[in-house]
Amino acid sequence: MARKQASQGTPATAALLAAGVSFVSHPYSHDPAAASYGLEAAQLLGVDPARVFKTLMVDVDGRLAVGVVPVSGNLDLKAMAAALGAKKAAMADPAVAERRTGYVLGGISPLGQRRSSPTVVDDSALGLDTILVSGGRRGLDIELSPAELIRLTDARTARIGTGRS
Repeated sequence: MARKQASQGTPATAALLAAGVSFVSHPYSHDPAAASYGLEAAQLLGVDPARVFKTLMVDVDGRLAVGVVPVSGNLDLKAMAAALGAKKAAMADPAVAERRTGYVLGGISPLGQRRSSPTVVDDSALGLDTILVSGGRRGLDIELSPAELIRLTDARTARIGTGRS
């Protein structure tokens, strides 16, 4: 996979470049009226939604964590809590998520966050050669190997996504 820098760099692309990780930038024209940022990206990029992953900030027993799941499903909050050895999880307040990561909703990347948080990547990523995650702004996804994403975010993997058999 060739390494390409986005025409407008983000902390996520800067982190990948600094780590020497190969990735492909996939910019697209984001529609502010889109109901689902991730499904919009999959459709506009012509990519199977099972390969496009969304980044969700979660409050797990009072601390913030990151869940990365396919846009074709949802985050299982009980599974997320269990993956981190916690009792319960809830979606983080959007303003808190933006402050913590330095990104806006719909553009939160698991990479290059202002302050890193424990990260869990859905184990469905392990069966794929590459996945797409937000590149740090609405209208930009980055494609990379799941192994590199897991390594760079020091993530664990677990079945935290719903919507698959």
